[in-house]
Amino acid sequence: DGRAVLRSSIREFLCSEAMAALGIPTTRALMVTGSPQQVARETMESSAVVTRMAPTFVRFGSFEHWASRGKETELKTLADYVIRQFYPQFEGAANPYKELLAEVTRRTARMIAHWQAVGFMHGVMNTDNMSILGLTLDYGPFGFMEAFDAKHICNHTDQGGRYSYANQVPVGHWNCYALANALLPLIGEPEAAEEALDVYRPEFGRQLDTLLHAKLGLKETRDGDAALFDNMFTLLQDNHADFTLFFRRLGELKVDEPAADEPLRDLFIDRAAFDAWTGEYRARLRQEGRSDAARREAMHGVNPKYILRNYLAQIAIEQAQNGDFSGVHKLLAVLERPFDEQPENESYAALPPDWAAHLEVSCSS
Repeated sequence: DGRAVLRSSIREFLCSEAMAALGIPTTRALMVTGSPQQVARETMESSAVVTRMAPTFVRFGSFEHWASRGKETELKTLADYVIRQFYPQFEGAANPYKELLAEVTRRTARMIAHWQAVGFMHGVMNTDNMSILGLTLDYGPFGFMEAFDAKHICNHTDQGGRYSYANQVPVGHWNCYALANALLPLIGEPEAAEEALDVYRPEFGRQLDTLLHAKLGLKETRDGDAALFDNMFTLLQDNHADFTLFFRRLGELKVDEPAADEPLRDLFIDRAAFDAWTGEYRARLRQEGRSDAARREAMHGVNPKYILRNYLAQIAIEQAQNGDFSGVHKLLAVLERPFDEQPENESYAALPPDWAAHLEVSCSS
């Protein structure tokens, strides 16, 4: 990404590496190269280049480029290349382009389920930022959920909330629909494209259900689990509890010791609602009979303690703008071990300070 500014380049670098450490499919950042050359954004700022790595940077928009111009030969050349290089299992299929669309749709659904489960918000989910391999591509305006609000918008230039946390799921589906439209000259029948797209919602649902069971330390799937999850999100929404701290502290819950809930309970204003939901949760945990210690270990292995909060990035960026990159290196080291306790870095897991509420990110940051 050339002619970017230093602050946005640092955010891109840190977030893609943080996402990789969280186990979320993503492109990777190899390095940031800074320059004293000035570029104009809201103000004049020093520039930088992020060197990004991926098996391919072919995107949904790569297919739309040729389809929109009626260049079917070039469209087929591109599709055949992608199948040959990355999806060779479809080369002998009756309709390889339908199979390509279905697999990309599945991967996209799984990727967005991972985003939702960790509270990541992309910020600019247009088709040119959607990887044909189902990798997180482009880290412009992004954010990790803090005080939970399903309608939260991480990009302050997104006035309509198109890319809010809740809208990521339907927008992902819409992007797959746009890809299907571009591939339609190769797929042939609209019904075949629709069949390929139909895998999106079931795949997303399955993946998110698996992730939520793991986040709550549940090994089995039982009737009533969906209601438990829904009630949990209602509780988080009504209280705007910190998303990351909630799941991390939930791992410390002891089934038979409600009095030990205080650090978790302190995240909620409505204590009665919290007590009611944890009562449901405890009853569900007793159905499995798993020990507190075993469940804690499993939950801490999937619920991060450390995420790239905006204020942490901002502190590191301001140091770097003054020529001191030690904060960037330290933050990167913390984010590379998001599930470890790291007692020496406890401050990086704290609730954001009041001034962080005024931070805004846009397409330039």
